[in-house]
Amino acid sequence: MDASEAIAEKLLRNMGFQKVVYEPDGNVPPDFLVDDEIAVEVRRLNQNHDSGGGKRGLEETSIPLWQKIEKLAHSFGPADGVSWFVFFRFSRPVKPWKKLESELRKALASFKARSSRTAGRIYANKNFELEVWPASKPLEHYFRMGGTSDDQSGGLIVAEMLDNIEHCASEKLEKISDYKNKYAKWWLVLTDHIGRGLDDFDKEQLLSHAKRPVGWDKIIVVSPSNPDNWFEF
Repeated sequence: MDASEAIAEKLLRNMGFQKVVYEPDGNVPPDFLVDDEIAVEVRRLNQNHDSGGGKRGLEETSIPLWQKIEKLAHSFGPADGVSWFVFFRFSRPVKPWKKLESELRKALASFKARSSRTAGRIYANKNFELEVWPASKPLEHYFRMGGTSDDQSGGLIVAEMLDNIEHCASEKLEKISDYKNKYAKWWLVLTDHIGRGLDDFDKEQLLSHAKRPVGWDKIIVVSPSNPDNWFEF
């Protein structure tokens, strides 16, 4: 059982199901059988790009950079009546983090100290740009991660999630095609490696645009680190 399947198992048990069987038919779909009637498949929800030989996940390189910038952004504390979304664009190679962090900290601190603030770019070098845009309402932090882009991926988190949910659902549907008739209900659990556990604001935005992909009775998106942080459609 991999990490995504372990989170999915905890999620299913936390939902109140008493009988959760891993790989009921062996090393073929489904990943879990719940209460003898619900087949559940599990997959990482990640950003993908076409490498020529099929789609490959990008989070292996983008996640560490995102996490460092998010930690830096949150270090500026809570909202003071307004919050600002932080967006960054990059191409490789990126400056060493020690140098980049120092420059980004100065840019964010300078922006926050202004008496008059406007949206737009507040930092740029050859391979990296940072922009800020106002949130429609105060959020938990003064600076809140909004999105990222690189040569292969990017955009707003919700838009990226919607696009990749469709891709992941289609990919999994093809995988289970030979087994689909064995069980009446099929659910897909996606561990979220794009939003990494959305807050209520982003969940509301996503669900207002989400349509459940054909072939699935339920789609569940869950934080990869917290099985209690999930939503369904």
